[in-house]
Amino acid sequence: MKKKAIISLFSGCGGLDIGFHKKDFYSEICIESNPIMCESLRGNNVSENVICDEIQNISNKQLEKISQIRKHEVDLVIGGPACPAYSKSRFYRKEMTHGTDDQSFQTVKEYFRIVEFYKPKMFVFENVHTFAAERQKGALNYVLQTAQKLGYDVRFQILNSVDYGVPQKRKRIFIIGILTGNQFEFPLPTHRKPEECTLIDQHLPVWKTAGEAIMGLDTEKHNANLPRHFAGGKHHHLLKDIPPGDNYLFYTEKRGHQNPQFKWRSRYWSFLLKLSPDLPSWTIQARRSNNMGPFHWRNRILTIAEIKRLQTFPDSYFLAGTIENQWRQIGNAVPPLLAECIAHEVKIALDRIEKKRMKELDHASCSATSYSRSNC
Repeated sequence: MKKKAIISLFSGCGGLDIGFHKKDFYSEICIESNPIMCESLRGNNVSENVICDEIQNISNKQLEKISQIRKHEVDLVIGGPACPAYSKSRFYRKEMTHGTDDQSFQTVKEYFRIVEFYKPKMFVFENVHTFAAERQKGALNYVLQTAQKLGYDVRFQILNSVDYGVPQKRKRIFIIGILTGNQFEFPLPTHRKPEECTLIDQHLPVWKTAGEAIMGLDTEKHNANLPRHFAGGKHHHLLKDIPPGDNYLFYTEKRGHQNPQFKWRSRYWSFLLKLSPDLPSWTIQARRSNNMGPFHWRNRILTIAEIKRLQTFPDSYFLAGTIENQWRQIGNAVPPLLAECIAHEVKIALDRIEKKRMKELDHASCSATSYSRSNC
């Protein structure tokens, strides 16, 4: 079966791509501006054509020359434009710009410049779930309206990776465009919350836990090469007493602590946040920190090997750069397993488009044959 062609934008270290590759897609081009991430893409052979530059510096003609794919020949455009303006960390900061007002929104416009040029059968646009918030000043509406003007039927949904077999709670918005007249359905969850069981999902396995994912990596040999960062920083002595699965709120008066150290909801949720081996991980963030978790239940910073597992990257996946560089790449990525679930449904939709096209060609051929015979 012929593989389906992807144009991959804002590729990062390849989380979306490798998920789609599992479903018989291939990345004709990867565009990524970060040289270290480009090195990771090349090191893992994610694409034969890795373009390491800002997307606005790459013209349509350059893309066509490099890919040798013309308009309407691309099956899919995928990518998640840079998300600082839409991130949860900036969400409550009123003094900063948001959504369409932020300079980084140009990346969204560039994404659709490529979509307009290639006119793929489908596109997959991914971002942080707060992209859809009202505070983002029309960011979601811009995407929906632009796609519709280009002839796409558009659907969006916020998915939590933990519902799809990833041992990590991580919400992302997926906006899927498909050429008008066709259909796409988002994947149904493959896993369920342990304490919630209905007639519909009772057959599903429960969420995967952090313990299941990384327990085998927690060995003395592995721990000998731990990062030098000190988990908790100056609060390390407090971190040791926080129960697995809890955070700084353990040390608040509202929780009944005899010696409160912090005010209720005075810090980010991830402050002194500790994993529980019996629960999924919280979101792995893009920055490795002394005081922002999640930390290992053994009161240490997680290792690169561990966050690879929590993000469902293969153990052997090559990451270029320093530990901080590697952490950022994994923390910014879409979990490949979640990408694979999306890819499965995208492939079904594309196969349906192809069958419809072949049927129309057969019908046209039959009609032409009948017309020819009637004039003999």
